[in-house]
Order: sequence, then C-alpha cells, then structure tokens
Amino acid sequence: MTETSGAPTDVASLSFEQARDELVRVVAELEQGSPTLEHSLALWERGEALAARCEEWLLGAKRRLEAARASTARDEGGEA
Repeated sequence: MTETSGAPTDVASLSFEQARDELVRVVAELEQGSPTLEHSLALWERGEALAARCEEWLLGAKRRLEAARASTARDEGGEA
C-alpha cells in the first residue's frame, strides 16, 4: 500500500494511476493468500476503496469527454 509515515495514503488523494497501480498490488497479494483473515479483510477493504477511486476518475473523464463532444457538436452546428 502507498504509505507515508507508516500509515496508508488516503485513497481520495490518489491519482488514477496511483490508485490503479496499488489496486493491482492489492489484488496480487490477495491472490497469493494472506497469513491471516484480518489481513485479507483489510486488503479487501483497501481494494474496494481503490476500485471506487478509479471509478470516480473514469466517470469524471467520461463526463469531460461528453462535454467536449457536446461542445464540438454545438460549434459544428453553428450554435454559439
């Protein structure tokens, strides 16, 4: 997990790439098996938060693309 001062980084502060890369590491660790159930649950919860952060970024990107397309369509249609 991305850490500063021994504590996990707040997921909300991560870029898409940071969240995606950490999510890949979390999934790999879960697939290898954790030594304890508690550690597995902590990894799962972190993974869920990271996946939600990635989805936020992707939805934001989708909205930006849709807005750009709508703007282009308006400009091509002669509307101001």
